[in-house]
Amino acid sequence: MIMLEIGDLSLHYGQHLALDRISISVGKGETVVILGANGAGKSSLLKAIAGMTPADSGASIVFGGRRIHALPAHEVLEAGIALVPEGRGVFGDLTVEENLALGAYAKRARAHANENRAFVYELFPKLLERRRQYVNTMSGGEQQMVAIGRALMSKPELLMLDEPSLGLAPVVVGDLFRSLGRIRERGLALLIVEQNVKMSLSIADRGYLAEAGRITGEDTAANLMNDLAVQRAFLGSAA
Repeated sequence: MIMLEIGDLSLHYGQHLALDRISISVGKGETVVILGANGAGKSSLLKAIAGMTPADSGASIVFGGRRIHALPAHEVLEAGIALVPEGRGVFGDLTVEENLALGAYAKRARAHANENRAFVYELFPKLLERRRQYVNTMSGGEQQMVAIGRALMSKPELLMLDEPSLGLAPVVVGDLFRSLGRIRERGLALLIVEQNVKMSLSIADRGYLAEAGRITGEDTAANLMNDLAVQRAFLGSAA
């Protein structure tokens, strides 16, 4: 069952064409990764889906059978899509608890705040230990936990992550992707943009290849992992 379906999505920044007629889909409970070099348009795609950057006219973004391409970001969140942006976007002057509380502000999430908070603390026990700590005093890996936890507090059906492992030590990256695997096991759909190709494909069902604002290929995660062209393009530098 398709949860998210995108068709003919183009996006301009002034005269610059960032996305050129993108068409992708994400099934219910499916994990999909988008692979591509810097500048391929991957982050722009996530921002367009999240309602943060308006797509060009003619685009189609349908989520759960509802057209959402013209909705503002807060209404996309209410529809059930949460984005963990590149750079995390946490509130450093607030505590872990306060960041998580902000994540539960959406109407769809308020009645489930205690349940969702319990899952976040189960997923990231370190956050429970440091729930009263100010986030700007935490490590990059801990801040990424906060960012993911805050997104989960909104009770999403689709969780999008933009370069979640960026700047993290390899051991932290391993822990992060194990946590994403546990999130997947709860039935959430995941759409991931990630430079660490091996780790992202290890938990994905399918992947898309992006280049210069276009989708140039699609296959199962297993096939992409074994594709020689993909290995030459990505895996040599993404170990």
